[in-house]
Amino acid sequence: MTTRVLFVCLGNICRSPSAEGVFRTLAAEAGLEVVTDSAGTSDWHVGEAPYAPMQAAAKARGVDLSDLRARQFTSRDFETFDLIIGMDDSNLDNIERLRPKGSQTPVQIFTDFAPEVGVDHVPDPYYTRDFDQTLDLVQAASLGLIAQLS
Repeated sequence: MTTRVLFVCLGNICRSPSAEGVFRTLAAEAGLEVVTDSAGTSDWHVGEAPYAPMQAAAKARGVDLSDLRARQFTSRDFETFDLIIGMDDSNLDNIERLRPKGSQTPVQIFTDFAPEVGVDHVPDPYYTRDFDQTLDLVQAASLGLIAQLS
């Protein structure tokens, strides 16, 4: 069975595309059938490629983000995806505001899949400039999610 997973952050140029890229790479290596996408709760960067420093940090780890383009999260995503993953509490709040009545699609924060990292969200590297920390966190959470889905 194919699982459809959507990763969501604010602008869809750092955290959620890196989460999508890392997860789809690791899921493929694990032989897990998934469909992935990423989105932002804002419309600031719609149509743009992931942030260049994020792409460079991911590429240094063998993860290619160049095919991704930012889009805005919509209420239709609740119908399209089996699981929606936010990067922080603000993302979760913005996602839930758009939840259609009766939708049962689970929404979780990504770090829930990696309790061993000891943080409750993925900090935004657009502001922190710590792209490696983001990749470390999304890798740990991706491995936890893959374990749960397997």
